[in-house]
Amino acid sequence: MFWVDAELGVDIYLDGIVTVVDSKYGLKHLEEEKPDGLINEASRQVALADIIIINKTDLVSEEDLSKVRTAIRSINGLGKILETQRSRVDLSNVLDLHAFDSLSGISLQKKLQHVPTTQPHLDQSIITVTFEVRGNAKEESLNVFIQNLLWEKNVRNKDSDCMEVIRLKGLVSIKDKPKQVIVQGVHELYDLEETTLSWNDDTERTNRLVLIGRNLDKEILRQLFIATVMETEKRWTTHFKEDQVCP
Repeated sequence: MFWVDAELGVDIYLDGIVTVVDSKYGLKHLEEEKPDGLINEASRQVALADIIIINKTDLVSEEDLSKVRTAIRSINGLGKILETQRSRVDLSNVLDLHAFDSLSGISLQKKLQHVPTTQPHLDQSIITVTFEVRGNAKEESLNVFIQNLLWEKNVRNKDSDCMEVIRLKGLVSIKDKPKQVIVQGVHELYDLEETTLSWNDDTERTNRLVLIGRNLDKEILRQLFIATVMETEKRWTTHFKEDQVCP
């Protein structure tokens, strides 16, 4: 289970991330400019969320509320948006999410099929990127792919800007493993965990990944992942080098 040491047998685990956005002032916080190199903190919190609650909807017009929705969705294309007044939320919508464990495999599979790649709206560098690649990934190479993104931070886009992944989620096919594997990542922390879902023998395996972050380039990320699936390093050197680690 993500964020939990299984050997400790603890009862506490990360169930999901909930972010609350104020309908009246949320857009102002999301639009707040930061010095070069820094990510807007409000945008970061929206990017990390599994559930985004837009509160105090009764205090704004429908036009202003629509702007808030658009801003949130442009940052996070995966999270579920709830709208409420006076912070009244059905607890079933924010508890027992299982957003970070293998129990979410079936729901995640359905969700990933409908997540679009978004266009920047406020912070021009934070977007959601999603792609599919058919085939099997070699686990060792997949770890290298993820670690270069999250740990080494040496993957750059076409403008030579560092790609910074805030949130990573997906279902992948690992070579010689019959069951689907969930990949989860939050900043520098990530995990691979087998689900209870088996791949169908009569269909080709498909890897689906969703990344939320800064300066992301869908095609470059897809090609790097294809290099992982094809078990070759030849196409990896174009967009990351050890001597060009991002600051």
